[in-house]
Amino acid sequence: MVRQSAGIITGSTAVDASTLETMQATLEAMEIGPLFAVFLQSFIVQVTMYALSVVIFVIIYGRMVEIYLMTSLAPIPFATFANREQSQIGQNYLRSLLALGFQGFLIMICVGIYAVLIQSVSFSEEIISSLWGVMGYTVLLVFALFKTGSISKSVFNAH
Repeated sequence: MVRQSAGIITGSTAVDASTLETMQATLEAMEIGPLFAVFLQSFIVQVTMYALSVVIFVIIYGRMVEIYLMTSLAPIPFATFANREQSQIGQNYLRSLLALGFQGFLIMICVGIYAVLIQSVSFSEEIISSLWGVMGYTVLLVFALFKTGSISKSVFNAH
């Protein structure tokens, strides 16, 4: 399911040459005061985006490590399926494992939505509002990535 959901992310979020030319012309037409304000705001956005990219990296790889750890412990809970009194341990483990796998699907959906939202941002005359918009969408992505675990666990009734 995760591999098939990768087809959602098909668009390109790259800025083309005509957009860069428009941005350059807009910046060249500005005076020194507004240019300095653009510089300061873009610096703040750059530092924030770097921090957000580190958080996204940690979330994604943390979830992968969590999946690897859960699968490495599989023999212990699966051994409880044969015992009627302890079979609940194996069933809960299986639900938790399915929830972890479903998180990959939800992460792909979040990234696909993010790609569509980023494509809707226009980088023409309002450069700073475009940068703040991209940063807002990135904060939304981080929030959504944090929620994938609880959503997945609630779907599979895992704890």
